[in-house]
Amino acid sequence: MENKKIIAVVGATGAQGGGLVRAILNDTSGEFSARAITRNANSDKAKALSALGAEVVEADVENKESLAKAFNGAYGAYCVTFFWEHFSPEKEMAHAKNMAEAATEAGVKHVIWSTLEDTRKFVSLDDDHLPTLMEKYKVPHFDAKGESNAFFVNSGIPYTLLHTSFYWDNFIYFGMGPQKDQEGNLAITFPMADKKLPSMSAEDIGKSAFGIFKAGDQYKNQSIGISGEHLTGQQMADTFSKVYGKEVKYNDVPAEVFRSFGFPGAEDLGNMFQFKAEFEDYFCGFRDVEKTKTLNPELLTFHNWLSQNKDKLDI
Repeated sequence: MENKKIIAVVGATGAQGGGLVRAILNDTSGEFSARAITRNANSDKAKALSALGAEVVEADVENKESLAKAFNGAYGAYCVTFFWEHFSPEKEMAHAKNMAEAATEAGVKHVIWSTLEDTRKFVSLDDDHLPTLMEKYKVPHFDAKGESNAFFVNSGIPYTLLHTSFYWDNFIYFGMGPQKDQEGNLAITFPMADKKLPSMSAEDIGKSAFGIFKAGDQYKNQSIGISGEHLTGQQMADTFSKVYGKEVKYNDVPAEVFRSFGFPGAEDLGNMFQFKAEFEDYFCGFRDVEKTKTLNPELLTFHNWLSQNKDKLDI
């Protein structure tokens, strides 16, 4: 253990972090060890990671000192925030700043920051065709991460800005799976028209991050985008139909209708889909599937992922 490079993983019991911890523990080279950082070492998920062989350490993104202590002695750190717990861009940026400063204080040799685009660099705040939210954001959960890139870029430690993609897991855990529409037909609903959505398994985000760590200096001080597939809403619906043996339609609604659905984050997500549709060429181009496969040779297709997780959706 003493000779292994420790990767400290924030959010280790979450989707991305858990994927990275498991990827490290499953690696036969034995070059790295996993330090799973969580707020509660006694949770079932934390205990499961410990049973697999991870070192579990408690720390809180609200507390920089706890993070610096958790990062101490680590070669690498994986940093991720949890916007959907609090819906606050300001809180998300404060947490990112804490992580960047803690990594610097601990002398980490490589930090990966799980990020997304600052959409305000593409659409100005005074452009109302994409509504401004919370007075100073277009897509709050994107913009806060994108603005936080500077904390890592300016930290003085080697960094990789990892631009992730839409999780297929959202169909299971975020209420986006097939629902009965007004006619009683099963349908997935989001405002992308015929545009392609870069998307992937959350577990594969963790595996791809591990590929970046394993590559040594190759991706330090760079931005990289990852994706499992680029799929239209209709292609996703067709895959649901094949895997479940029942027809699932794609319900393409206007972005303004999606924004009006009223669930927490509906406006944010409506703007997100509109942004991805309008900037499809950039968004897909930056998230190259073949390059992702070089980081993660086990990269799943949507069909493979859905087949593996079929029982988790009751449709």
